[in-house]
Amino acid sequence: MIGYGLSMVDIRELARRSGVSPATVSRALNDRAEVSPETRRRVLELAEELGYSPNQPARTLVRRRSDMVGLIWDTGYTKQDRRHPFLLDLFVGIKQTLAESGHHLMLLSTADTDAAVDVYLRAARQHSLAGVIMMGVDESHPAITALVDSDTPCVAIDLPLQRNRTTHVTSDNRTGAAAAVRHLYELGHRAIATITGPLTLMPATERLAGYRHEMARLGLSAHPDHVVHGDFFLASGYDCAARLLALPEPPTAIFAAGDEMAIGALHALADAGLRAPRDVAVVGFDDIEAASLVRPTLTTVAQDRLALGAGAVQALLSALDDGGTVQAPLQVATRLVVRGSCGAEEIRTPR
Repeated sequence: MIGYGLSMVDIRELARRSGVSPATVSRALNDRAEVSPETRRRVLELAEELGYSPNQPARTLVRRRSDMVGLIWDTGYTKQDRRHPFLLDLFVGIKQTLAESGHHLMLLSTADTDAAVDVYLRAARQHSLAGVIMMGVDESHPAITALVDSDTPCVAIDLPLQRNRTTHVTSDNRTGAAAAVRHLYELGHRAIATITGPLTLMPATERLAGYRHEMARLGLSAHPDHVVHGDFFLASGYDCAARLLALPEPPTAIFAAGDEMAIGALHALADAGLRAPRDVAVVGFDDIEAASLVRPTLTTVAQDRLALGAGAVQALLSALDDGGTVQAPLQVATRLVVRGSCGAEEIRTPR
């Protein structure tokens, strides 16, 4: 058979035809011990048949594929939930970690219609992306489903996606929420309400689960009216807090599942002629920059944004080193940052 010229065959084509990953092809061509004799024989025979020389710089070709990582993050101004300040900080963490590892970041255009069901998959293949990181996206969108079902390694942040080549990274939301409730309990509060985020999102459901579990563990009964649902943004925090304050038996403490909602709750208290922590204690979640700037300063559960970003990048890079197979989901620890809004003595800790 007439072999293909070098310009027509590369490691990716060898991988496709031999049914293994590009990384495995590279190991076979470079006579690495972890490749089985049968796989090495099949790759070498196919390389000879197609006119590919094992003496080519195989590692360079594999590295070229892994230099570029795609990011899917819907930043559209019509979708408020995609513009949360926490996501902006997380983006910085991803970018910094990729730069430190010698990789580049490509922001992919977002898919607005179901017609473009393979828009992300086509972009990943067209640009030979090593993998894709996803945050702030709709996991049920057909374009996302097509991508995670493909052979492209993917890592989602705060999305419970798990496939052979897709995993996710998230904060320990349950433990963080439990720490907030326990802190308020230790300050003497028993009527502790919560303002949740949208329960379609994993962080919101996990924080609510942590709240309920800790309330039960402490022997407290969460009044049904003390669980109100927000959307992670200021206005909903204000509205939900106003509803709580209007109850016949209002809570003495509010745990908001996001800092913006907690800040909204502080405004609702002020407009009702009340003050935190004198009348109602308030605790948030995230530790966004504004948490230390509002008055009173906001007690909150801090997420390690750099660790989340670094974890997503490292999970993706590990997949590239392991033939596309990603690791188990990663959970990043949270910590309680005590400030002025809960009534405890403020503990000044660096951000």
